[in-house]
Amino acid sequence: MTIKKTYFKTKSTCKVNFRLPKDVVHEANTVNLVGEFNQWNTKATPLKKLKNGTFTTDLELEKGRSYQFRYLIDEKRWENDSQADSYVSTPFGDSENCVISL
Repeated sequence: MTIKKTYFKTKSTCKVNFRLPKDVVHEANTVNLVGEFNQWNTKATPLKKLKNGTFTTDLELEKGRSYQFRYLIDEKRWENDSQADSYVSTPFGDSENCVISL
């Protein structure tokens, strides 16, 4: 898993690349990025599957903020990102959300 941040001097946003390698998603058909930036909509931010089995997407997010997120694999399995800036307990108390700070 990788998270790559690209800051722009002339914009108030940061381009963030989210990437999940094949060894994490295995034979997944779909991966969606779900978080505060899309109101936890499980369909709003699908990742693109590359030929090598890696899933990836880019988002432009507002600088100076933190966002909670998780990945939803094949609409049934939640996965966290090992490269998140931090983690917080979910409101349900049964797991943690990833946090990215920009």
